[in-house]
Amino acid sequence: MTSLHDRHINPLILAGLDGKNWGLAEYVKRGGYESLKRILNDKITPEQVIAELKASSLRGRGGAGFPTGLKWSFMPRQFPGQKYLVCNSDEGEPGTFKDRDILRYNPHALIEGMIIGGYAMGITVGYNYIHGEIWAEYARFEEALEEARAAGFLGDNILGTDFAFQLHAHHGYGAYICGEETALLESLEGKKGQPRFKPPFPASFGMYGKPTTINNTETFAAVPFIFAMGAEKYAAIGKPNNGGTKIFSISGDVEKPGNYEIPLGTPFAKLLELAGGMRGGKKIKAVIPGGSSAPVIRGETMMDTDMDYDAIAKAGSMLGSGAVIVMDETRCMVKSLLRLSYFYFEESCGQCTPCREGTGWMYRVVERIENGQGRPEDLDLLNSVADNIQGRTICALGDAAAMPVRAFVKNYREEFEYHIEHKHCLVPTYL
Repeated sequence: MTSLHDRHINPLILAGLDGKNWGLAEYVKRGGYESLKRILNDKITPEQVIAELKASSLRGRGGAGFPTGLKWSFMPRQFPGQKYLVCNSDEGEPGTFKDRDILRYNPHALIEGMIIGGYAMGITVGYNYIHGEIWAEYARFEEALEEARAAGFLGDNILGTDFAFQLHAHHGYGAYICGEETALLESLEGKKGQPRFKPPFPASFGMYGKPTTINNTETFAAVPFIFAMGAEKYAAIGKPNNGGTKIFSISGDVEKPGNYEIPLGTPFAKLLELAGGMRGGKKIKAVIPGGSSAPVIRGETMMDTDMDYDAIAKAGSMLGSGAVIVMDETRCMVKSLLRLSYFYFEESCGQCTPCREGTGWMYRVVERIENGQGRPEDLDLLNSVADNIQGRTICALGDAAAMPVRAFVKNYREEFEYHIEHKHCLVPTYL
């Protein structure tokens, strides 16, 4: 894990963490649970909590970037029955590895954020759904839960008030599709993890058919810091409509891959510098800025782009989960797309015909191009198949499979055409 100082702003969620100071005592020394204490002891109303979140410009850190305060306001607080709060720690997006570090190094920030969320939305039961392939982080979170319960931060009459909140960890099953919020709910309920039709949305019909709010690990972990410093100060760290810091998981052809927590709006060139620059001094060729489902951007374009939701959207991609995959001049774009297409073909749940059949078609077409059997019409065929998948499936996995195909073909068409014409790769073998 790597943290940093930038713009004279200290990292928040990952500040000063080394793997040994994750426990409750150390978290309290760093000011942990003070935000919760202030909210409960000063009788700050749930409406005021949500208004503060809206003012902070905190957006969902899991991929969609939806305003968190607005999402919390959708919860029907006066609903007479049980409501649920769910944390999505099912981090399965290739290239993403930030949430597991939060669970490993700062689990109490996540717990405190979820407790505050429960208070703001009138929810008394929460679940953290943790990716099935990370056991140590799940065990660490369970330890943190026990510490919080023993200290009176979880359970009945929290801090001597009449507010109650129970929080449970749930170990997932490793399926990528369970990162989709409704498939996650199905899995939590003990059923096969397949996405639901929407509407109804989870805010009105979620877990066990009850109103449910789902946020990402990093989103919840940011909440205590917003109330510790104030919404205006938190928002000022980033850019308008892009408040606060963001953890970027940078990997690929860089000297120092890792997690870097920086203000939203930091230039990509600065992030690359913090990651040690390009490995071996090679030239940058391509960047996937938001996890494997985000459209690829040419390296020269990315060097002039800032790391925030709006700037990356303007560049033709998505900030997504913040997984930045950097590729240098030695990387074959056809082979890279082949690997991504195979992943989505394998991970499709098979519920929707366009996704079930289309992901396989795209993978096989890219495979024959890579193997020297491509045809000139294959590029138009890939775009046609992608067009018939995107926007036509129950969940966003179809889009996640189609968008990389369209972006790779659009931005590196000359490389695909070379493969088709010459039956081998354009990238010189001596690099």
